[in-house]
Amino acid sequence: MTTQWNKPLPTVAGETKPFWDSCRRGQLVIQRCDDCGEYQWYPRGICANCWSENIQWVQASGRGTVWTYTITQQNRTTGFAEMVPYVLALVELEEGVRMFTNIVDCNPRDVHIGMAVEVTFQTATPQITIPYFKPAA
Repeated sequence: MTTQWNKPLPTVAGETKPFWDSCRRGQLVIQRCDDCGEYQWYPRGICANCWSENIQWVQASGRGTVWTYTITQQNRTTGFAEMVPYVLALVELEEGVRMFTNIVDCNPRDVHIGMAVEVTFQTATPQITIPYFKPAA
């Protein structure tokens, strides 16, 4: 996607900074616990499964499936109004975690539960790149 960014920007700080730094490099990362082996999303300072502090950022496959979704038909918010209709989806990555995202590069009516998707990135500013998902090739 190569449009000018006019949506709110994420706050890049604390536990989320490694995620946003990786997105800027075109890599999707999630956390994995070194003690129990569980993956987790959203970023946290401890493992949500075993409470260990031994968590690491690891590169995700970038592939997943649409777990559920909705097609947004109305949104008057600046940056979103011109996008309608658009898809807000919960994508389950191959690693088992689920991320809220938009499905792009396809007709919203073509999106379906179980649809194979892969990550794609849009540069919002020189410092911030946003991950989206598109139909898998």
